[in-house]
Amino acid sequence: MPTHTPTRRPYGAPIHRIGMLSTYPPKLCGLATFAAALTNALRDAGHRVDVVRINDGLELPAVGQIVAAELVNGSSTSVRHAATVLSRCDSVIVQHEYGIFGGEDGDEVLDVLDALTVPAIVVLHTVPLQPTAHQRSVLEAVCARAARVVVMTKAANDRLLALYDVDAHSVDVISHGAALAAAPTGATDPDAPQLLTWGLLGPGKGIEHVIDALGLLQEPPRYTVAGVTHPKVFARMGDEYRHSLMHRAQEHGVAAKVAFDDTYRNVEQLTSFVASSTLVVLPYDSRDQVTSGVLVDAIAAGRPVIATAFPHAVELSATGAVRVVPHEDPAALADAIRSIMHDPGELARMTDAARALAPTLSWAAIADEYAQICALLDPAGSSVAI
Repeated sequence: MPTHTPTRRPYGAPIHRIGMLSTYPPKLCGLATFAAALTNALRDAGHRVDVVRINDGLELPAVGQIVAAELVNGSSTSVRHAATVLSRCDSVIVQHEYGIFGGEDGDEVLDVLDALTVPAIVVLHTVPLQPTAHQRSVLEAVCARAARVVVMTKAANDRLLALYDVDAHSVDVISHGAALAAAPTGATDPDAPQLLTWGLLGPGKGIEHVIDALGLLQEPPRYTVAGVTHPKVFARMGDEYRHSLMHRAQEHGVAAKVAFDDTYRNVEQLTSFVASSTLVVLPYDSRDQVTSGVLVDAIAAGRPVIATAFPHAVELSATGAVRVVPHEDPAALADAIRSIMHDPGELARMTDAARALAPTLSWAAIADEYAQICALLDPAGSSVAI
């Protein structure tokens, strides 16, 4: 696991024993990464965190990963055991996304919540804009069983309260956390600006639109696409998406400017790598994304962002660190890249805005907000043995 700089817990502040129910490394998914980072930050602050990892049966057992228990989807015995382990804690943080729990639309999560004897803080990673009837009923039932519900953006909060029958007084907005860059930095070579997109690859990432945009520029900058193909995409179609991007770059005559980097990097290495870029590009096809961990990571690394107009990007554009462009519009992407790269003042303003926002997004700051909710649910605190 990556190393962390421990935060200082104020003298006399309560220590909490917190359960964490989620997918968890070595599983490759954003939710597992989120849960591990939040767990580490809470532990750094002095709290005890007991992790119950969701096991969907699609991966080999995790070697060397210490967890208190596993929740095996489809097993009522496992549900009871997981709930017993989690109920030893003062409160439980449940990461919710439809696809990680068993049952139709992950409705087995309701069995776990019903079996808990301590308060649950449910973190909603997905709030569908057009849910099916069953998705709606599952999400509303999850929220009804939660002591507190957490969403990560104002857009997610507005959507949840507008479209679902949820008690507004039970909902908190806490940003997605991120690792901060060690020190403010710019591009490694000011004379060779670099665009960067990273994350698990697959259709819907919109990288093809950036390649098309580069073909429209007279002097395109270097563009690095970092990351491996998403495991579920690879199982279905191999590296077809990555190969199609390579072919597209050749067709546009920009193959020499586009690099595909599948190097594994831990959190510190990835943060440094992101901070060394000039500009991050998030060209996602989704118009429904109310939370993007990659977007938060980019800003926390002090980098300005060009993104398609998904809700989280639109929300953060008000800070000045993000410029949004229409979806699936290479010409608009090319115009944004050209105008920012050719205007040092604008690039500096966006960079300064990102750096100003970064400290509020640190995992230490985010963990403190979760700890404050735990304190409200357990005002006396806890005297656990750490």
